Order: sequence, then structure tokens, then C-alpha cells
Amino acid sequence: MKIVTQINFVFLFLLIGLSGIYAQKQPVRLKALCYNIRFGELTSLEELAAFIKEQEPDVVALQEVDCRTRRELTPRQHGKDFITELGFHTGMLTAYGKTIPYAGGYYGIGILSKYPLATVERIYLPKTENGKEQRAVLVADVEYSEGQYFTFACTHLDYTNTEERQVQVKKLNEVLLNKTNPVIIAGDFNACPDSKEIGEGMMSAWKPLCKMEPTSPADAPRNQIDYIFCYPKNKWAIVEATTCQVQLSDHLPISAIVELIK
Repeated sequence: MKIVTQINFVFLFLLIGLSGIYAQKQPVRLKALCYNIRFGELTSLEELAAFIKEQEPDVVALQEVDCRTRRELTPRQHGKDFITELGFHTGMLTAYGKTIPYAGGYYGIGILSKYPLATVERIYLPKTENGKEQRAVLVADVEYSEGQYFTFACTHLDYTNTEERQVQVKKLNEVLLNKTNPVIIAGDFNACPDSKEIGEGMMSAWKPLCKMEPTSPADAPRNQIDYIFCYPKNKWAIVEATTCQVQLSDHLPISAIVELIK
């Protein structure tokens, strides 16, 4: 009986050990959503939040996010702190990155997250004589499990010319390719897939996680300018990529379900 008990104990010990190893090797599944919301001109924050919540994302990158502005075109949004209200209505955690003062408040980019944000940093992108206005990248280290992190970044590049965007993409690479955590970046790049900043080597270190199909304008899409990318390529596997057909902005939102391979 003692020998049988010892054998059972050893078997149980091995089973627990193997289960732990197996669990560690299992990929982590995450869903990222990216949406240029056009400062809430075409819908309410409640409707935007309802859409986001319906998608059940783990992280969301938002562009054209207002804070306490008073735009003539959007009187129902006057004075509202978009990212805080979207966080409240979705139940997600928030981060905001101002890019410029505008209409009595601020205009910028934001992140929503299901998981805690261990660090958040707003980094200005270069603005040269070719640029129209200041742009930035918002970078957050997301703790998806106890002591386990990935970096999630949101950006919105200059819309006027490729030269400015190329300088901005160079800065994005300098900031993000040196991160110790695996990285996802999502945003409105204002550049088509065959542009120098996207298709001719500047984003070659990154793996696209989105469908290569038009996202703007939303009512009759002709141009793809919204993207989700990941790095390093061997750390991420695409499960599903979707371009959502909703008319809450002048852009179509995009999403990606991915697996983070440990």
C-alpha cells in the first residue's frame, strides 16, 4: 500500500508539473480594436461606447479624441471628456494623450484597456516645416496577467504629406522597436499600403494584423489608412482580422484577434 501511495504521489507531482509547463506554453489570446472617431461629430459617446462594448476588445486605440472642447459642428459634445466618458460607459480603463489645444480644450488620442496599465507615456512625433499640426504616440504597458505585459501604442499621423509621415514613422520605430515587451501599434496612419511609410520598408519590421482593405470614407471606402501592426513578428499569430461596417464616424473601425506566443 505504501509503494502504491508513493507511486500515486509521484504521478500526481509529474501531472501538476506537466500541466504547469503546458499552461505556460499556451498562447494568450487578445483582441485589439482601432477607431478614428472623428471627434464625435456623427454620433453620441453613448453609441460609440455601445459599439466598443459589443466588440468585447481587450485594448482599443482611438484617434480624434476631444477633451472639453466646444466645436461648432458638435454642440451636443461641448465640454465632454471623451476618453473618461467612453471608459465609464464601457467599463474599461483609460489613458489620454493630448496632441494640440483646440476649441477651448484638447484634441488627441486615447487608449481603452480591459487590463491595468502599468505605465503610460505620451511621446510627441517630429513636426517639421512640412507638417500641419503636432502629432504623438501614446504608449502603454498592459498587464494582461500578473507580472505579464505587452506594450500597446496608439497613434495618428500627419494627413498632409508623405515626407512628414516618413519622419514620424521613423520616430515610431525608434521608440517601439526597442521595447522589451511584445508590441502592438494601432492607429490612423493617413497613408496607403503602397506608400513609402507603409509599403516600402519603413514598417517592414512589423507584421500587419489587419485586413488590407479600404477604411475611409466609411460610407464608400476607397482608401486604407487605418492599421494594426505587431512586433516581433514571431511573437504574434493572427486569429481573425475584421473591418467593421458601422457608420459612427468617417472611418471604419478595424479589429484583430491575435495570439501572443510565449
